[in-house]
Amino acid sequence: MPNSNPMPASESKEKCIRYHDLVIIGGGATGLTAGLYAARARMNALLLEARLPGGQLLVADVIENYPGFAEGIMATDLVELIDKQARRFGLKTERAEVEVLQPRDGDFLLVTSIGDICTKAVIVCTGGRHKHLGVPGELELAGKGVSYCATCDGPLFRDKVIVVVGGGNTAIDEALFLARFAQRVYVVHRRDELRAEKILQERAFASKKIEFIWSSIVTEIRGGDFVEKVVIKDLKSEESREMPAGAVFIAIGMQPAVGFLPENVKRDEAGFIITDRAMRTSLPGLFAAGDVLSGSLRQLTTGIGEATTALMSAQQYLDSLGAKSS
Repeated sequence: MPNSNPMPASESKEKCIRYHDLVIIGGGATGLTAGLYAARARMNALLLEARLPGGQLLVADVIENYPGFAEGIMATDLVELIDKQARRFGLKTERAEVEVLQPRDGDFLLVTSIGDICTKAVIVCTGGRHKHLGVPGELELAGKGVSYCATCDGPLFRDKVIVVVGGGNTAIDEALFLARFAQRVYVVHRRDELRAEKILQERAFASKKIEFIWSSIVTEIRGGDFVEKVVIKDLKSEESREMPAGAVFIAIGMQPAVGFLPENVKRDEAGFIITDRAMRTSLPGLFAAGDVLSGSLRQLTTGIGEATTALMSAQQYLDSLGAKSS
């Protein structure tokens, strides 16, 4: 685990490839929003994203609950618009993985894949990563029919029998998307009712291609070069059966991407970051927004609002540092 004890500001400062007032970690819609506000405010800010801009938003297909788009908007199109808007105001971005965030006396040292970066304040918008089932065959067949992103891989399995694991919004949204391509979609859920929004449930129940396997879990994924079968266990009868399948899409939740944070950042039992209403964490100068938060609604609109709050709080914090030094 990273050392949570601050190091003196004089140590390792020469290692930093650059020094910023603010670094935003994460380039999803939440991070891009914070970056947009920072760029418009002409702050000395940098956004770091390890992958492509968009984050978990790219897992969705069509966004229908974002205000201003009466007919909905493709997730990729919305990401492109937000990214373009932020860049228009001069947002600086780098493709980099943050490995360690080290508090120091008056600032932070970020150890990244492109070198060490120093900053006075940080906004964490890293969201989460997909949870795994942890069953035999899952890792072995990842990328060979086992997937965590329907919009990424769904079209590859046209006319196949597909299994979706989960019962929340993401699982049902993925099942609906996959129904466009699949011969049949089976949704395996450990409960006897869904947790997804009612409108998504209505659409799934109305689909002639989607069938539900209730009170059941996937215990094994089998195949050679590609997925061929899944083993499903009925939790009520304790009976297991083998079912042919060409792909398995797993949508059972997220775990926070916070492995780079020091131990003294307060988190809940699941590891999600705890903040106050101003998006301040337990560590001065460190803020967080979006899906990485404890109690997050995992909604685009709330994440964007939290990013705005976090940026405003970071500005106030930086202003206070200037006031103290003057």
